[in-house]
Amino acid sequence: MQKSVPVVDSSQIPLMPSTPARAAKWIKSGKATPYWKRGIFCVRLNQEPSARNYQPVACGIDPGSKREAYTISSAKHQYLNIQANAIDWVKKQVKTRREMRRARRYRKTPCRQPRWNRLANKIRLAPSTKARWQWKLRIASWLSKIYPITVFVVEDIKAVSCSGKWGKTFSPLMVGKEWFYFQLQKLAPVELLQGHETANLRNKLGLNKSKNKMVEVFSAHCVDSFTLAYSGVGGETNPSNQDLLVVIPLRFHRRQLHRLEHAPGHIRSRYGGTMSAGFKRGSIVKHPLWGLTYVGGEMVKPTKKKPDRKVISLHSIETGKRLTQSANPKDIKFLTHNTWRTKWVR
Repeated sequence: MQKSVPVVDSSQIPLMPSTPARAAKWIKSGKATPYWKRGIFCVRLNQEPSARNYQPVACGIDPGSKREAYTISSAKHQYLNIQANAIDWVKKQVKTRREMRRARRYRKTPCRQPRWNRLANKIRLAPSTKARWQWKLRIASWLSKIYPITVFVVEDIKAVSCSGKWGKTFSPLMVGKEWFYFQLQKLAPVELLQGHETANLRNKLGLNKSKNKMVEVFSAHCVDSFTLAYSGVGGETNPSNQDLLVVIPLRFHRRQLHRLEHAPGHIRSRYGGTMSAGFKRGSIVKHPLWGLTYVGGEMVKPTKKKPDRKVISLHSIETGKRLTQSANPKDIKFLTHNTWRTKWVR
């Protein structure tokens, strides 16, 4: 479903994308090697390219609280549209962690003395804010490794400040976006557009935006990212590519090594971690029955010969649905590490 194929040289330096037909000829003749980069099919040249002619390539970024959009385009071509799910579960998990920690403090059991506040008087991002903006930076860094991006055009979000003496010029959103802009400038120059500027340019181009923000269609969010990219490099006013690559981050419980509450018999079963029977969770694997899947959790399924035998759950890459809960690790072929799942939507 890709309209173009990203190209890199032998040193992993991104070149201008190519057409699928030309990339197939390179692979067949041995001039290029195919590989996958986080759900996108790419080719790596095995010889020096005949020319290194670059065109200005812009990446439009439309941040959001639930969904966000990215568009890669030049003046002549629209290469890629991405609709990504935002990370929105960290705040609730931090609250749960704080409540469970306080409950343990009030128990009459031996415990260490509380440490002094090591984060006092230090400039830092709140966990939920940091997770949100780090996710945007990860996607931008991934795209800059396969496309020769010359400018990032971001819609600047209005930061609502808190009331009170110390909140008139401060908000977590303001701190997060300023950190994101600083880190993004290390990849390529950054241009900012206000929300009303994006809307005026979108109306000028004659593009309509859907009011339903949760649907996986081009007009929901990518219409704004296309408008932002257009403001950076110009080009055609009508989108020539409305296919979406939907990116959904996987959720890992890294430090939660047991369940929050006791099971019957006052047993806390193991929970969390990032390894399943020797495989890193989220990894893309191939199973003879279920095909291309990603690794989920593990479970002990003992037999007479192996009382500690472990099995793995496998999940669908497109839907995230669990396909099986008892896959034998010996039948699984590891392909690559992964921290999010992708699917194409036309």
